[in-house]
Amino acid sequence: MSLENYTLDNLETFIGQPLGVSDWVTIDQERVNKFADCTGDHQWIHVDLEKAKASPLGGTIVHGYLVLSLLPSLTADLRMLPQGVMYALNYGADRIRFTSFVPVGSRLRNHVELLEVTRKPNGGILLKTKNTMEIEGQEKPAMIAETLLMIFPA
Repeated sequence: MSLENYTLDNLETFIGQPLGVSDWVTIDQERVNKFADCTGDHQWIHVDLEKAKASPLGGTIVHGYLVLSLLPSLTADLRMLPQGVMYALNYGADRIRFTSFVPVGSRLRNHVELLEVTRKPNGGILLKTKNTMEIEGQEKPAMIAETLLMIFPA
């Protein structure tokens, strides 16, 4: 099914369909360190290169919540929002699973699928999407998250 006809009026026909795949993003140690500074999560598995290298991990790994926090930027260029949307608000998540370690230096991209559409009495439309964060070169994804986005028509 083509997203060319993806509109506010026919969102429901796209349930179960992929909405797109993001570009790749590389997660380097500098980004991990900045995330640690922002959140106060300086656990050695994320920021201590020498200790992590000597561990069974073989090096530092990306924070799970950093992977989750990439969703807005990785979906910004996708056609998740049909024409005619005035604004969209993050409404939360129903399920998040961090399914694989992400070594620092990895490239990630997000696959988005529309799961549910709920039209609200206030005119808002709640979209539930499945986000599968792929790690380049690995079969198992980094994360699978069902997230909620409230959109409001213009």
